[in-house]
Amino acid sequence: MNFFTALLLASTAHTYVIDRSRVTTRDSQVEVKEYTYNGDTGPLHWHDLDPSKNEACASGRHQSPIDIITEEIGYAAPGTLHIDIPNTNASTFENIGAGLEVLARGSLTLKNKQYPLKQFNFHTPSEHRINGEYFPMEVHFIFQTANETAVVDFLFQLVENQPSFAPFDSIFNHCDEIAEPGTATNTGPTDFHLLSRHLEGSAIYSYTGSLTTPPCTEQVQWFVSQQTLPLSIRDYNEAKRVLKLNARYTQNKLGEENLLA
Repeated sequence: MNFFTALLLASTAHTYVIDRSRVTTRDSQVEVKEYTYNGDTGPLHWHDLDPSKNEACASGRHQSPIDIITEEIGYAAPGTLHIDIPNTNASTFENIGAGLEVLARGSLTLKNKQYPLKQFNFHTPSEHRINGEYFPMEVHFIFQTANETAVVDFLFQLVENQPSFAPFDSIFNHCDEIAEPGTATNTGPTDFHLLSRHLEGSAIYSYTGSLTTPPCTEQVQWFVSQQTLPLSIRDYNEAKRVLKLNARYTQNKLGEENLLA
């Protein structure tokens, strides 16, 4: 019995729906990405992996991640976006080689338009910086329609003697089960209502950039919560042991020449 159990018990007042997910030690359906963050398949060579598909990785002028300068960045107007992620008894947690991602259902409502949630994934260290400062971890919630992509982004800050923000505490508890690329497991129950409240109570940086992984597609709407989430040192070490380094380097200011051009 530990603090994870107590937090899960606290969420029993909420209704859960079942996400029928794969539970294996090695799942043939988990696509291991060909790109990495080192050497000949690292960020400096993403374009070379598929020059046609990944052209924006080398020539795009609105690439992410960026160093967010708080006096220069735009802000989302209060009340203009809301995330709704249903509680689940289990979601699929995958190791795709280049990182860890959770397949989840949900939606982002942005100016009365809905974007379905595709997945959320983690990066160590953070890809975005705030006034030059890195953070130990970052999570991207990827929302996509047929033609548009929006990413809701949260930065983590390390804390001592307290748990990670729910439900990430429960999710990180399963990292050792998918230490090898191509493996998948279940997250166990997840409840995101506190995350929705956190976002609604935070100022939100907003800009138009790109995916931070190949094919580096541009015209992606980014929404970065100004208020960080707590991350326990234990959970950070569990995740970092698997993620290692999977952060794209900071790109030039938006509109400037691509670093690889």
